[in-house]
Amino acid sequence: MMKYFRTHILVCVDPECLSKGAHDILDSLNDELVATGLIDEVQVLETSRIGACSQGPEMMVYPEGVHYAGMSVDDIPYLVEEHFLKGRIAKKFILPIKSTKDEELSAPTAKEIRVVLRNCGEIDPENIEEYIARDGYMALAKVITEMSQDDVINEIKKSGIRGRGGAGFPTHLKWKFTQREQSDIRYVICNADEGDPGAFMNRRVLESDPHSVIEGMIIAAYAIGASQGYVYCRAEYPIAVKTLNIAIQQAKNLGLLGENIMGSDFSFELEVRMGAGAFVCGEETALMNSIEGKRGEPRPRPPFPAVRGLWKKPTNINNVETYANVPQIILKGADWFASMGTEKSKGTKTFAMAGDINHTGLIEVPMGITLREIIFDIGNGIRDNKEFKAIQTGGPMGGCLPKQYLDLPVDYESLIQAGSMMGSGGMIVMDEDTCMVDIARFFMEFTQEESCGKCTPCRVGTKRILDILERICAGHGRQGDIEQLEMLCSEIKQDSLCGLGQGAPNPVESTLKHFRDEYEAHILEKRCPAKVCKALIRYQIIENTCTGCTVCARNCPVNAISGERHQPHFIDPDTCIRCGICVQVCNFNAIEIV
Repeated sequence: MMKYFRTHILVCVDPECLSKGAHDILDSLNDELVATGLIDEVQVLETSRIGACSQGPEMMVYPEGVHYAGMSVDDIPYLVEEHFLKGRIAKKFILPIKSTKDEELSAPTAKEIRVVLRNCGEIDPENIEEYIARDGYMALAKVITEMSQDDVINEIKKSGIRGRGGAGFPTHLKWKFTQREQSDIRYVICNADEGDPGAFMNRRVLESDPHSVIEGMIIAAYAIGASQGYVYCRAEYPIAVKTLNIAIQQAKNLGLLGENIMGSDFSFELEVRMGAGAFVCGEETALMNSIEGKRGEPRPRPPFPAVRGLWKKPTNINNVETYANVPQIILKGADWFASMGTEKSKGTKTFAMAGDINHTGLIEVPMGITLREIIFDIGNGIRDNKEFKAIQTGGPMGGCLPKQYLDLPVDYESLIQAGSMMGSGGMIVMDEDTCMVDIARFFMEFTQEESCGKCTPCRVGTKRILDILERICAGHGRQGDIEQLEMLCSEIKQDSLCGLGQGAPNPVESTLKHFRDEYEAHILEKRCPAKVCKALIRYQIIENTCTGCTVCARNCPVNAISGERHQPHFIDPDTCIRCGICVQVCNFNAIEIV
């Protein structure tokens, strides 16, 4: 018999909250509820990333919808007595539903539509009953009792959903190609590798709503005739792996997974395989090699996975977000899903906002929304009221788009035409103080390090590009470097074996296109306009402003600052290591970067 509680407390167990003592808060809450006799009335649950981890540990109390944050273990007795015994809000811990300092938006803005994130932060991810209470597995029941394989694929086709892993390939075509192959065994794989720096869309869904992904995979398996599935998740996501395994076992216990699902003739097994964190394993053929226990290297295509995939059998691969959309499409209908987005890019898309923006974190918006709306309406603009300079979409292999693209609709075709890409959903916003040459160097360093080394264009070409960019940033750029970079980018994109090499030059190409003047300033004038590249800047003391307080000299780690007390000081440019400590400690704004 199901037990009912009058109050539920959702405690965030995101890694940042855990580092601030969330587990201790959980233990203390349970102990205090036992001591006060409330343990049968108040249920304490774990959830991921409620919205203000930077001010955590945090919790949400339902049905009141009160958001508490910043408590310590010593505060728990007061909280339990005040809120749960006396029924009064503990105002000293309350947090507004939205705060400009929040790491992640707690509630959707007017421009957001939550489909994939609909249950995140709303249910206990380790309790299948809460997912079922929100129409969970109803889509699976509909598929098994009312629809044929072709019916399911046609509904997915009608919805217009495209793969959310980055390439945007029509989902129904992948399913159809896999279904039509003559084989006694077919596989379904969920790509949950998510290796883009700063991206955590997949992680959030797996930690907060794992059953939506599992249900989507079961429906896909039914449609293509697969009997075995794998979720490939990086080992750096321990909470996601734990939550997934719990959810899989719960689904098996209820007959929603395994043999004869819901009493039908359809059977499907699912297990989690962990990756070791290689970025290249986000590429589907390298991912399959990894599952098979081989080195994570891409395979030549064709044949594509739908024809010859895992263990040489037809295989369908989609990412977390794609599968999470499927139950809602089946349940609410293809027309409902297709009503959102644009003509060629249907539905919604999740993005991880990072960089120089006031509201960082996850958002889910309809396709076709503009970059301006995302940055300024949802993200609340640029931090510290600085000027917007560029945004990179698509992760480390995406392009950097300047302010003239702010009104660009965010869909697959528009981003590609602009020289960028959708990718899995990473967005990095940059302000006026960003050096675009240094940004290109940063992302090339990442992709070069993550290259598996199998093909020469990627292994050698990316290293050559990185060498040139490092030389330019170090003040040793020379005539012909820009042309050399353009040639290398073209060759690497054309000749590389997989998407990593083919996309690696994008940050360089886009910054060369839109910020060529910065490259020229670095090379020809030996100057970094953004004053970021250490070799091309120097610190100097403003003579009329310096009071001779000696604070800068006393804090300089290399003794590069000299001068008499109460007299203007001097920085020796040959000794200075450009660490910036002097600027941080000066109370009179007497030090400038030139």
